[in-house]
Amino acid sequence: MSKILVIDDEKAIRNTLKEILEFESHSVDLAEDGLAGIEMFTNGSYDIVLCDIKMPQMDGIEVLDKLQEQSSDTPVIMISGHGNIDTAVESIKKGAYDFIEKPLDLNRLLITIRNATDKTTLIQETKVLKRKVNKAFDIVGESPAITKVKDMIERVAPTEARVLITGPNGTGKELVARWLHEKSSRAAMPFVEVNCAAIPSELIESELFGHEKGAFTSAIKQRKGKFEQADGGTLFLDEIGDMSLSAQAKVLRALQENKVSRVGSDKDISVNVRIIAATNKNLTKEIELGNFREDLYHRLSVIIIHVPALCERLEDIENLANHFNELICAEYGIQPKTISPDAIDELKKLKWTGNVRELRNVIERLIILSDKEIGQKDVKAFANPAF
Repeated sequence: MSKILVIDDEKAIRNTLKEILEFESHSVDLAEDGLAGIEMFTNGSYDIVLCDIKMPQMDGIEVLDKLQEQSSDTPVIMISGHGNIDTAVESIKKGAYDFIEKPLDLNRLLITIRNATDKTTLIQETKVLKRKVNKAFDIVGESPAITKVKDMIERVAPTEARVLITGPNGTGKELVARWLHEKSSRAAMPFVEVNCAAIPSELIESELFGHEKGAFTSAIKQRKGKFEQADGGTLFLDEIGDMSLSAQAKVLRALQENKVSRVGSDKDISVNVRIIAATNKNLTKEIELGNFREDLYHRLSVIIIHVPALCERLEDIENLANHFNELICAEYGIQPKTISPDAIDELKKLKWTGNVRELRNVIERLIILSDKEIGQKDVKAFANPAF
C-alpha cells in the first residue's frame, strides 16, 4: 500500500490518522509542524501527503509550495478545521490534490487516498513506459558520423524548419524524425507517419488529405486525412521520393497555403503541421528524370540531415549490439546475454547492406540460437540468414 506523511500540529489528529491509515495497511510517518514535514519529505520517499492548513510557524499553503518544488507528482491532500471556499480554491490552485474539512469524514478520506494512490501509480507507470519507449527509439552510437546527426537534431528540433532526412534503408531515418518531434514544442501533439511507398498512387491523396462520403466507390463515409490528423503536430512523410507527381502538387499547395481540401470537396481546411520528410533516393537525380518536383524539393529541404550507413560508423556496432541485446532479451523475458569482444570484432567484418535494421535482426537471431555467451563462432555460424 501507500507510504503516507501526515503533517499536523494537533497530536490527537496525527495519532488518529496514523491508527486509521495503518489499519488500512498504509505505512504512516508523522510530523508535528511544517518544517519537520518538509525535512521528512526531503529525506524520505512518500506516495501521499496529508497536510493541515492552519499551523504555527509555517502554514499549510507554504508547506504545499515547498513540497511542490521538490516533487509536483506527489499528491498533497490539504485538511483544515477552519476551511472555507477561498482556502480550498487557493489550495487547489497551488497544486493540492484535494481539500478535506475537519472533522474528517472517514469514508471520504479513504476514497480520496485510494484515488490519490491510483494517480501516483499511474504517474509511475507512465514514467516507466516513457523510459522504455524512449529507450526503444534511442539513437545509439558515439561515432563522429552519428554525433553529427544528434547535434543537428538538437539545433533543428526547437525550430519550425522543414527537414528532409536522407540515407539508405535501415539506417534509422524514422528515429531521427521522431526525435525531431520529441524535442520540439509540438511534442505533446500528434506524430503522424505516412509511408508513401506503401500506399498505391491512386489512394495517396485520400490518405493525405482525406475524402468526403461518396467521393469514390469505396468512400462510404467521410474520412480525415493525415494532414488533419497531425494538426498542431508533426507529419512524417517517409519515402517521399515514391510519391506520385499529382500528390506532390497537392502537398506543395498544402505547404504553401497551410490548407488542404478533402477528395470530393472544394472546401479548404486550415492545418498547422510541421513537415518532416525522408527518402533513400537521390532527389536531385529524380528531379532530372522528371520524377520529382523541384519546387517541392526546395520546400522540403530547408534543413537536410543525412543518416550514415552502418559501414560508415562501424565503431558504433558494439553499442548497438548491446542495446539490441538488452531490448530483445527484455521482450523475451530473459536475462541479457554476454557478447564477447571477438564476436563484436566479427560483426564489424560483415557487410551490412541492411544497415542497423539488419544488425538488429542478426542480434535477435544470435540471442535465440546461442548459449549464454555470444561468441565469434556463433557470429560466423548464424549471422548469415542462410546458415
